[in-house]
Amino acid sequence: MQIETDKVKLIFGLKVKQLRLEKQLSQLDLSQLAGVAHSYINEIEKGKKYPKTDKIMTLARVLDTSYDQLVSLRLDKKLAPIANLLDSNILNDLPLDMFGISVSDFLELMSGAPTKLGAFVNTIIEISRAYGMRVEQFYFSVLRTYQEMHDNYFPELEAAAERCATHIGQSLTASNIEQVLAQQYGYHFETFDESTQPDLTSIRSYFRPQKNNMLSINQRLSTEQRTFTLARELGYQFLGLKDRSLVSSVIEAQSFDQVLNNFKASYFAGALLMPQVVLVPQLTYFFGQSQWQPATFMQMLGQFQVTPEMFMQRVSHITTHFFGITNQFFMRFNHSSGQNRFLKVREMRLSDVHRPPSTISEHYCRRWVSMEILRELDTVQQKNTWNGSAILRAQIAEFIETKDQYLVIALARNSPPVANLNSSISLGFKIDDQLKKVVHFLNDQSINQQQVSETCERCALTDCAVRAVPASIYNRYESLDKLKKAVSLALE
Repeated sequence: MQIETDKVKLIFGLKVKQLRLEKQLSQLDLSQLAGVAHSYINEIEKGKKYPKTDKIMTLARVLDTSYDQLVSLRLDKKLAPIANLLDSNILNDLPLDMFGISVSDFLELMSGAPTKLGAFVNTIIEISRAYGMRVEQFYFSVLRTYQEMHDNYFPELEAAAERCATHIGQSLTASNIEQVLAQQYGYHFETFDESTQPDLTSIRSYFRPQKNNMLSINQRLSTEQRTFTLARELGYQFLGLKDRSLVSSVIEAQSFDQVLNNFKASYFAGALLMPQVVLVPQLTYFFGQSQWQPATFMQMLGQFQVTPEMFMQRVSHITTHFFGITNQFFMRFNHSSGQNRFLKVREMRLSDVHRPPSTISEHYCRRWVSMEILRELDTVQQKNTWNGSAILRAQIAEFIETKDQYLVIALARNSPPVANLNSSISLGFKIDDQLKKVVHFLNDQSINQQQVSETCERCALTDCAVRAVPASIYNRYESLDKLKKAVSLALE
């Protein structure tokens, strides 16, 4: 469906409907006055029909307006948000079909209650501006919803990775994948560092198809990061994904397809490097132990040439599909050495798991194991006693307000290529009946149990030793509740 054509029809229909309502006419009244069928007026107002010139002139006369005003694409102040939406690229970029919505359905919804929907759209825009949301963040929010709808498991990508592994027919090392890219897809390779590309040292790679498919890789990458970078490039090619970001990190997405294809290529890389046929039995053994065994977990991670983040994401794919653990979350926090700020840079939540605020202005609860291990890592690094190994911990986290409990497995390590940056990767599972069936070490007393909250600003604890800032939001709500009770008593 062509958006521009639908836009003209919709705006015309909105104008006819608005003018009809201002004159307090029903659709039947208008159809009789204009000498057209009632159903035809209905289709005009829904943006499905656009009348011929003589019918437009008749409608203009009946509605006390001019022909030019009726066919103009300009809308009045009440419908301005709708006009802004139609003039933007959002309808072209939104993956409405993923959610079972056609563009025509969306436009019909707009025509049904344009003023109210216009106010709603305007509200969403204002909220986005208030929180500084860029279009990329909006795309990533849509992507997370798409992942949730599919329980973060995609059989078609799993099957593609298996076909590719069979096609390669050898061990999936960085050099072997590089060879496939060079021989079958014409890739060329080079490295860069702070001396050759000082402004690009924070990114992992960039791709220049116009330069003989040149893939430039950051020289500071670990072996695992380099392997993933190459496997993702193979994913783009093997899956035939043409619309893509040319930089490893999606700095500025030109369309939702770029964000989606980046996810597909990354998912493919994880499935290629960590085959489900290998990982499922190992996770079955790990979950089946009566005690928490961090060494077993690290052994699973160590057999694959992947980063902890890649491994945790892969475990999330596997556990939803093969173990039925759909109430889970994945989070990554970054922490710069010597600072007291923890920045959430990645998040994925499935089903009805707890959703803390996404605002970056609040301070996430320091009682989560995700923060604890980052502080621990920073301490040993400051003392020059860190041996380079990742720090792995488990926690039973219980929310103070709801009493919901989560098993959280978190791992922290440094995060090249950025210097003095550490990251913690956390995978959390809500403790429900399904998790109790699968995970046998939930009652292991060696796992630290901790009360947690969302953020320091919202926490009710008065004796928290690691609180970063006062409970300003919680105290404000408490004061409001007291005022409401006082008013209620006064009015009795």
